[in-house]
Parts: sequence; structure tokens; C-alpha cells
Amino acid sequence: RRCHRRSTAMLDVPFPPFCAFLAALGLLCVAMTGTWCQHWRGGFSLDGSSRTFNWHPVLMVTGLVVLYGAAALVYRIPTTWSGPKLPWKVLHAGLALGAFVLSVLGLAAVFRFHNSQGTPNMYSLHSWMGLGTVLLFSCQWAAGFGAFLLPWAPAWLRALYKPIHVFFGSAILMLSVASCASGINEKLFFSLKNGTTAYKLLPAEAVFANTLGLLILIFGVLVVGALARPSWKRPDSDSLGSRQVRDALGG
Repeated sequence: RRCHRRSTAMLDVPFPPFCAFLAALGLLCVAMTGTWCQHWRGGFSLDGSSRTFNWHPVLMVTGLVVLYGAAALVYRIPTTWSGPKLPWKVLHAGLALGAFVLSVLGLAAVFRFHNSQGTPNMYSLHSWMGLGTVLLFSCQWAAGFGAFLLPWAPAWLRALYKPIHVFFGSAILMLSVASCASGINEKLFFSLKNGTTAYKLLPAEAVFANTLGLLILIFGVLVVGALARPSWKRPDSDSLGSRQVRDALGG
């Protein structure tokens, strides 16, 4: 039992340094996505060419993974556990809305590229997963806005919907990660074909993009792990834990 308590204490990492590490990892994922598209895929444009497509991975990783993950972790910040909850609700909803807007722009980029090149839309598993994730995300945001931000939502409805909202929040993040990973793999298969840079030969671009996919996966797993960690959850307002937190914070 003593060994178990010691191992548990060793693994009890404070949230602020973990959050800082996660923020650095998220920024690294965005930076690597931009570097991949700029260095190997020709940069960015709005002319309908492949450079227009390059906005798609950057916007989807930034919005659907990193910014969405930040929105999910708002209530894990200890300073949000005391005082009015409304400002944090607005921040949570605002970050999620920003993630949704970037995701829609990312979809618009890939649709414009496909239409200008005469490529069919929505034929791959990646496209089905990505569009389904964004649609589910939109339903999640609208339902959360109606249940938690509008003043006329009754308390019993909020209590009923809260665990559903939390579950789908984690599920959407993992779907986003899966969509990004499959998209990276699909892009490499389509782009690396000739004899000198074939994907199976693992050229530098493949190593870089595969590493990016792994980092995105690690980011998603860490966010979901943080959401599931009991000691990092915001205590209920009427619970003993909540009263202890308020006493500790001087509330």
C-alpha cells in the first residue's frame, strides 16, 4: 500500500506545468504542419491550386485539434474553480467557436481545390470522418450553447445533458485526431509516388509528416487523459471538495 501511495504521488503532476507542456506540444503540431506545407508542398495560395489545399491541414490541425483541445481544458484550470463561472463558460464557448470557424475554413479550402481540379468530393474514408466530425462538433456546440449559456435552460436539463456533453467532447477530439492522422497518411500516399521519393522508401517528407501524425495523436491522448483525471476536474458547487477548494483559495 505504501508503494502504491508513493507511485501515485510521483505521478500526481500539477496541472499548470502539464498545461504548459501541452500548449508547447500543440504549438509544435501547428508549426510542423505549416512547415510541411511550406517546405515540401509548395506553400499557400487562394488560387484553387494545390497551394490552396495546403490551408486545409493547417486550419484543421489548428482548429479541430489544438484550439478544440484548449477549449476542452478550460475548466481544468484551478483558478476557474472559484468565483463566477459565466466568464469561463464564455471563454470555453468562444474557443470552441473559433475552432469550428477554422475547421469550416479548412473544409472550404479542400472543396475549392477539388472543384477547381475536377476531383470528386467526399469519396474517401478520411473525408467521411472529417466532415462527420465537423458536423458532430457543430451539434455539440449548439447543444452546449443552448443548455449552459442561455438563461432559460432549467437546472435539471443542464444536469441531464452535462455528462453527455463531456463524453462527446472527448469523442469529438479523438475523431479529430483520427481524421488528421488519416489525412496525413492519405496525402503522403497521393504525393509520394515516383521512384526517388516513393512513400515506401521513407523519404524525409514521410518521416517528418509521420512524426507530425504521432505528435497529434500524443496531444489528443494527453488532453483526453487530462479530462479524465479526477483530481483535475472542477468540483461540483455543492460538494465537499468544492467547499475545500474555496477555503484553500480564500473564497
